[in-house]
Amino acid sequence: MSKSRPSVLVIAESCNPEWVSVPLVGWFHARALREVADVHLVTQIRNRDAISRTGLIEGEDFTAIDSERVARPVWKMANFFRGDSGKGWTTATAVSALSYYYFERLVWRRFADDLAAKRFDLVHRVTPLSPTQPSTIAPKCARLGVPFVLGPLNGGLPWPRGFDDVRRQEREWLSYLRRAYKLLPGLKRTYRVASATIVASRATLDQLPASAHDRAIYIAENGVAPERFTVKRTRKAQRPLKLLFLSRLVPYKGADMLIDAAAPLLQSGDIQLEIAGEGPQRDQLTQKLRALNLESESILTGWVQHEDVQRKLIKADVFALPSIREFGGGAALEAMAVGVPPIVIDYGGPADLVTERTGWLVPLGSRAQIIERLRQTLVHIATRPDVVDEKGAAALRRAHTQFSWNTKAQQTLQVYEWVLGRRSDKPSFPLPTPDIEPSQVAPEPASAAT
Repeated sequence: MSKSRPSVLVIAESCNPEWVSVPLVGWFHARALREVADVHLVTQIRNRDAISRTGLIEGEDFTAIDSERVARPVWKMANFFRGDSGKGWTTATAVSALSYYYFERLVWRRFADDLAAKRFDLVHRVTPLSPTQPSTIAPKCARLGVPFVLGPLNGGLPWPRGFDDVRRQEREWLSYLRRAYKLLPGLKRTYRVASATIVASRATLDQLPASAHDRAIYIAENGVAPERFTVKRTRKAQRPLKLLFLSRLVPYKGADMLIDAAAPLLQSGDIQLEIAGEGPQRDQLTQKLRALNLESESILTGWVQHEDVQRKLIKADVFALPSIREFGGGAALEAMAVGVPPIVIDYGGPADLVTERTGWLVPLGSRAQIIERLRQTLVHIATRPDVVDEKGAAALRRAHTQFSWNTKAQQTLQVYEWVLGRRSDKPSFPLPTPDIEPSQVAPEPASAAT
């Protein structure tokens, strides 16, 4: 077989260079793959204008699928069930699955003849990232002899014990029955026929059927786009230490725990805290700050546009993300990309990105334990601010060398070569070792696993 660049039909329903979260991950991944393969991108029509503004040509470089007839009412339904903005992600994912079936049906209608004629070497579904979303296209590709690659898939991180109140505040009602996703039509078949499944976390790997493990390959979900992170932190850390939280203000992100942990150091003047973001928890945080006799307006500074993130980050000494259930941890990686070392909970996505050389990993525990461990970490940093500069330099190197989108594209290319038979050995990249005891994770209800 020729060693020429593979021709790949990349399916990324969520793919938008002007948005954040999953759509931005989908865009960066698809764009990076264009450097190593001949890519034709297929996405949903809501992304068309933003992608066109990057210079890609519709019909030549990408195809926008108009599934709004189903997608729009489903989106409205998801918002209705979610209630407060920014909550109920499990519900949103479950409801959006309804419109994705229709999206893939239209994709197949448009590209079935091209795939039958072998105009593409393989199909790669980049988004959705959820491991619970079946693909109706995967078995059809298998019948045509066209390899189908899934991923990176990420999600399904179990809720830690002792945080049922946060679970309810997040409106995660469906999370109690999450394992029922195994009953979704076509899910087992999707994993059975996929030529390779890229997983972005150990938790996701553990969810895959045992039969899919021999074709599962770890590649991190998030990456660093060099053009978005062109500056680095140059300030020298000293007291008062500048601590930054930058994320949505929702309960599981842990901003309230950070305030409780930092309160004595804020009152003593050893640190300064800024919480940048918006969300339904803002009023609660404001009340907490006032109860602690801290000026809320100087700490809660509001939302930051994505293009302003790096300018905000480089003014900080340390980035804090004490999230108890974070899948990807892209915010921590962005901080590392400008040389700001992060404090994260040693659980989920951030723990895959941050090491003891590049930041601080706070052991998972009860709410009281996390607050105390966070406080101990902050006290240590405040008394040894020189360690901030050392870890920040290592964080910057790690982010740009191990987690650049170019690196991820090269890793994905190795997956392509393997499924196409251009290499005999299965690609293997380091999979983080779990440090969480099973007793720290809330069990799933047995009735949901049937």
